[in-house]
Amino acid sequence: MTEIAATRSALLELSEERRSLAEGYRFLDEKRLVLAAAILEELHRYQPAAAALDTTFAAAVAALKAALGRHGLEGLLVYPAAALETTRLEVARHSVLGVARQEATLAGTALEPSPAANPSPEAVACRRRFAEVVAQAAALAAMAGNLERLGREYRRTARRARALEDVLLPEIDHTLADVAGRLEEIDREEAIRVRYAAETQGHPG
Repeated sequence: MTEIAATRSALLELSEERRSLAEGYRFLDEKRLVLAAAILEELHRYQPAAAALDTTFAAAVAALKAALGRHGLEGLLVYPAAALETTRLEVARHSVLGVARQEATLAGTALEPSPAANPSPEAVACRRRFAEVVAQAAALAAMAGNLERLGREYRRTARRARALEDVLLPEIDHTLADVAGRLEEIDREEAIRVRYAAETQGHPG
């Protein structure tokens, strides 16, 4: 780092810069805490939702096995699927310190499909179970995206805070101490010169 001239104005400028860096660090530290709290809140939503999806998916697999047992693979392949033309994905958005958070839901009711040639409660249950999987997966995907964005912003904020705390603030503190020390030395030398001049004038040779 280039040596800074030991002047009062330089010391004031460094002190002001140090205050600005300290304020920036406090902001980043507070932001880091807010983001951490948001991540924990999102995790508390995500974990039970993920467990619920696992349960629903297991039930869907069981329903699929039952439907396959009833119709066989070829029969199930031609079984009418749920009509999803009237359903839509609705996404509500808000932000935490500029980081987007979303909530996704499938809105609307699936229309009843065309009548099956060989209907069965097993196939109907299979269709309904997988419709539940899709709805829950949409909501969970939005939560996963929230966690990814919040985590990425938290890591970026933490890096910047550490750079201020571990590098920039110690560096400017060292520079401040150096300039202040050199100013004190200049003041002492000046005081000695003034005293010497006064003594010389009081005792003419």
